[in-house]
Amino acid sequence: MLLHRTTRVRPWRRTAAVLSAAALGVGLLTGCGSDAAEPKGADAPAASSGAFPVDVEHAFGSTEITKAPRRVVTVGYTDDQAVLALGVKPVGMVDQYPNPAGRSPDINTQWPWVKDQWGDARPEVVMSNGDTGPNYEKIASLRPDLIIAVYSEIDRAAYDKLSKIAPTVGRTKAEKEPFSAPWQDNAVHIAKALGKEAEGEKLVRGIQGKLDAAREAHPEFAKQTAVVLSWYKDSVAPFTSTDVRGRLVTGAGFKYRTKIDEVAGGKFYTTLSPERVDLVDVDRIFVVNDRADTEALKKFELFANLSAVKDGKVSYLLDSEGPAVGAAMSQGTLLSLPYAIDELVKSAS
Repeated sequence: MLLHRTTRVRPWRRTAAVLSAAALGVGLLTGCGSDAAEPKGADAPAASSGAFPVDVEHAFGSTEITKAPRRVVTVGYTDDQAVLALGVKPVGMVDQYPNPAGRSPDINTQWPWVKDQWGDARPEVVMSNGDTGPNYEKIASLRPDLIIAVYSEIDRAAYDKLSKIAPTVGRTKAEKEPFSAPWQDNAVHIAKALGKEAEGEKLVRGIQGKLDAAREAHPEFAKQTAVVLSWYKDSVAPFTSTDVRGRLVTGAGFKYRTKIDEVAGGKFYTTLSPERVDLVDVDRIFVVNDRADTEALKKFELFANLSAVKDGKVSYLLDSEGPAVGAAMSQGTLLSLPYAIDELVKSAS
């Protein structure tokens, strides 16, 4: 899957990290790390010592972590938020949303659900959305003692390269396609790597409790088929039921149009030709886009003629603009989900 984002903010917060063997030479790391500048907030102690040593099985094998990590670099698009939720501030992270020119601090550290946790820490960016892979030299210069690459599409070659820098934990062993693992599994997986599996499970239960409460308060959701979609490349682009956005909607009680999964063929989304717009002819539609793309979608006649649109059963959720509900949904983390659940339910009630 190669999906490069354009300069306008899109909901496509993932891009391929498939690198050639030539790009993964050992010599890249020579001389890196010993005199690197310290990112502000580096070496913050973990919130608790946790249980160590710990072995974490993942898609690329098993990684032993012998002691509580102090310098964590996250290579997955949203892994930094899981780490933050567990009391550790990464020294390096992925820039999932482009930071507006001249804006400081980075927008990715200023979402309402992460701002307090980051405080005045300023992590280094080790990859931006649209890059072909992480910046190995920068990662090495940060001298990490743990690399988290869970919500990521890194391949074996990239994993091997990262492992030469520091112990690295890849995506869950059960995940067949990148980005298809349940958010619960990813959260606990990362928590285990930090020696905080029990704490991670507790946080997951808390979020699950919010979803259960939403279903109980709104039994009408269970009678409605729903879909989350965006306007992308001049097409209606729905997300699959296994994508974090789809899982959030079903977690709140809606039924999902799973036929989309078949059409997507293993990707987390698909773009629909005009004759297949019927796939999003459902009871409730959630649109994740910023204003310009939302307005373009509304002008698309086949979308405008859908029953849900005519009946006012569409929730237009801004992505990175305004309250950024779409970003909270798209990230689907221990920190963003409580906010996303509240706003999703409010929009559909």
